[in-house]
Amino acid sequence: MSQVQPRLQVRDLHTRLLQGTGALPLVRGVSFDLYDGQTLALVGESGSGKSLTALTLMRLLARNARWQCTGQALLRDGAGQTHDLLTVSAEHMRQLRGNRVAMIFQEPMTCLNPVLPVGEQIAESVRLHRGLDRSAARAQALRALEQVEIPAARQRLDEYPHQLSGGMRQRVMIAMAMVCEPQVLIADEPTTALDVTIQAQILQLMSRLQQQTGMSMLFITHNLGVVAHHAERVAVMYAGQVVEQAGVAQLFAQPAHPYTQGLLACLPGRARQLAKQTGRAVPLQDISGQAPAMHALGPGCSFAPRCRASLAVCTTAPPPWLGEGTHRRLCHLEGPP
Repeated sequence: MSQVQPRLQVRDLHTRLLQGTGALPLVRGVSFDLYDGQTLALVGESGSGKSLTALTLMRLLARNARWQCTGQALLRDGAGQTHDLLTVSAEHMRQLRGNRVAMIFQEPMTCLNPVLPVGEQIAESVRLHRGLDRSAARAQALRALEQVEIPAARQRLDEYPHQLSGGMRQRVMIAMAMVCEPQVLIADEPTTALDVTIQAQILQLMSRLQQQTGMSMLFITHNLGVVAHHAERVAVMYAGQVVEQAGVAQLFAQPAHPYTQGLLACLPGRARQLAKQTGRAVPLQDISGQAPAMHALGPGCSFAPRCRASLAVCTTAPPPWLGEGTHRRLCHLEGPP
């Protein structure tokens, strides 16, 4: 029986910002596998390296800076061919980006062109990757807007981003990402700027589109409630590293890394659940201190200064990977969590 191959396989991904004083490590040794039809959530505090990981994979890092990216990001296309997103030529990457692998950005107004109708922006991708003429590409753009359930889709084709609500702009972004039917979709906090009702609609829409197309999704968020309902696996990031990986049920039932335990303890729902289980009030907790400055990382665990269970070795030696199977953590603490 042949083993199922990941659609996207990331190994030892490093992203460094090159400065006059040296290389500043921002993404440090990130590895994960993403399979067909699977949603992997990348979670962590702001500044933990989630978005930078996505931009590295898409080769969309800021051009006004110098970067050094190492590791592997192997994308398997529909024909079974493998492409290393970090090393393919710029022209090859343009053919893959938006076609085989696409991204929904955090803030649509910074990504949509304010002087072009949204229909033209969607159709441009179809013309580039599918070779359709303007009429056929416009028809494809209309179908994409209808697929994301924008009201009066034919009218919206000729409207500009500023004429649309925040929820509609986000749907346009999803339509642009989905129009060429990518095998991998990277969603970078796609509902952060939306109100709760619209957030739920967008998340339900993305789930339906994923079921219809069978695409894989890398979902970047800091909302653990969203993770619980929309992901199969979770990778927790801290200070540019993945510190724990697990299935969603495993992670919420038995978080193994002290940072993950701290994140879950910050949730009001978690406090209520523990109070119900223990029969006594459980105060809402927080994680003391601040995330470390990336230019001043020590030789040990980057979470050690904030960890309530820190050992002497935690500050002097890098932590090993512990655990077996699908639930692993980057930590010195032995034994069950």
